[in-house]
Amino acid sequence: MDGFSNEGLLKFKDPILTHNPLAVFAEVCWLVNVIHPNMDLRPLRIAFQQILRLFRGEFPGYRECNSLYHDLRHTTDCLLALTRLIHGAWLRGMSVTQDNLTVGLIAAALHDTGYIQKVDEISGTGAQFTLTHIDRGIAFLEVYAAGFGNPGLDVEAIRNCMRCTGLDAAIDEIPFKEEQHRFLGKALGTADLLGQMSDRTYVERLPLLYREFQEGQVPGYKTEFELIKKTPLFWEFAKKRLATALGGIDAYMVDHFRSRWGMSRNLYRLAIEENIRYLTYLAKHHANDYRRFLRRKAETRSQTELRSR
Repeated sequence: MDGFSNEGLLKFKDPILTHNPLAVFAEVCWLVNVIHPNMDLRPLRIAFQQILRLFRGEFPGYRECNSLYHDLRHTTDCLLALTRLIHGAWLRGMSVTQDNLTVGLIAAALHDTGYIQKVDEISGTGAQFTLTHIDRGIAFLEVYAAGFGNPGLDVEAIRNCMRCTGLDAAIDEIPFKEEQHRFLGKALGTADLLGQMSDRTYVERLPLLYREFQEGQVPGYKTEFELIKKTPLFWEFAKKRLATALGGIDAYMVDHFRSRWGMSRNLYRLAIEENIRYLTYLAKHHANDYRRFLRRKAETRSQTELRSR
């Protein structure tokens, strides 16, 4: 392909089987036990099981997730990235209490629940709520938080953290009660960006994101190729947001990967930069036949994999 091999996008393989939600949650629990060896994991397990039920269409009053980009895998990618960030911060000496750690992880698990349709919302897909999904997710939290196995759960803190995933959220203006909560909100906003853009199938899934944008009436992208072409520009915006509004927290990934896997690199950044280089190449050299080069040899996101138990 004119001297550019898309196989380069596959070299940053995650040590975890990220297509398996239970493998992701097992790693999350392992890292939580490193940070707080005596922490009661039952509330997290209950919350995670509830989220699995919701996305799989087993939660009373809700349909199965039918947004093809913002799916269960996206949520577990974000959850794993957040836990890694917190672990990296802990290695640097930052303390996060057990209660606050629970707040952050549950916020990650809930952050895209607003895409799930209720049983009486039968038209279209959950993508129609793209511009309102954060408020819908918060509404889900406020109704169902009592069923997450923790009667003392700080709903206000989770709500504030979820708001930090908005790309226009003024995080410093959100009324957090504690600075740990603000850190967790910034970490969640960071994990949301890193988790999706570093995905090994990110490039080939951009057409799915375009379809969600169209249904959700997101402005700025008249064609699928325009999204492909503009994604490198979005990454420039995202890098600035990571460094400023989100506080440069992604630097803690290096500490995590060094300690956990013996690799002194931020694999998320490396994978994103490789994705962006490939998209830039496609936009420049394959504007007329870019779709031929989107699919690569990578793990699939079949419903079977997403439902693996």
